[in-house]
Amino acid sequence: MLKFFSLPSRSRRWFYPVLSVFVALGITVSSVLPSQAISVFDLLRQGVQIFQLSNISARQEVEIGQQIDQQIKREVRIYNNRDINSYVEQIGRKLAAASDRPNLPYTFQVVDDKGVNAFATAGGFVYVHTGLLRTADNEAELASVMAHEIGHITGKHLIEQMRESALAQGVSQAAGLERNAAVKIGVDLALRRPNSRKDELEADQVGLRNLRRAGYAESAMVSFMKKLLRSGSTPTFLSTHPATRDRIVALERAINPQRANVGNGLDSNAYKSQIRSLS
Repeated sequence: MLKFFSLPSRSRRWFYPVLSVFVALGITVSSVLPSQAISVFDLLRQGVQIFQLSNISARQEVEIGQQIDQQIKREVRIYNNRDINSYVEQIGRKLAAASDRPNLPYTFQVVDDKGVNAFATAGGFVYVHTGLLRTADNEAELASVMAHEIGHITGKHLIEQMRESALAQGVSQAAGLERNAAVKIGVDLALRRPNSRKDELEADQVGLRNLRRAGYAESAMVSFMKKLLRSGSTPTFLSTHPATRDRIVALERAINPQRANVGNGLDSNAYKSQIRSLS
């Protein structure tokens, strides 16, 4: 007869969490480094970071976001204009304070690129292209795009995409993912992969709520999206953020027509004055 040992209840509290970490590490190592016989203890001694994306903490999310940000800055050019950066930061801070995750240390940056685009990474990093700043007619339209990107952050969309991408590539068969592999996937997703329709719809609704809480007119999100659809060529923003008509319809349904233009940020002249130093 087989006998199974049992642990005291006090021991079980620490044994099973530790065991799960070792299992995740073991599976990750066998996936990422199949030809190298490196033990879990060797990895721990070397300080290798393993992220469990299915149960990542806010601190770990910010940490991996910072590492993704460092790599992104090697591929894009950050726009170094104090006035423009300060203005975008001011809008971002207002939106972040009214978001569903106000305690994240958000970072708002302007990318020197004529493409009409914006994107976000994990942990509170938001990027806005100079081309989008020029295309927006007012502050509320710019804020609507930034609120949408914050919606992706609060929904942890990039983290979930990273997990799904790792599994699809066979990089990881469990929640654990080695730091460098995670950063590489995160950069690729942020710069080159479109978001899913589900994530876009969710970010729209969360962003709309964020926009309203921050005191901006909700109509700006719809007006900016319609403007992009009317343009002759497809802007970068639409290739990475597929703005289909059903998204616009969903937004219009969510907005009370009587309050659509209630709020700040619709003064076009004031906005042009704020971005006049944009070269």
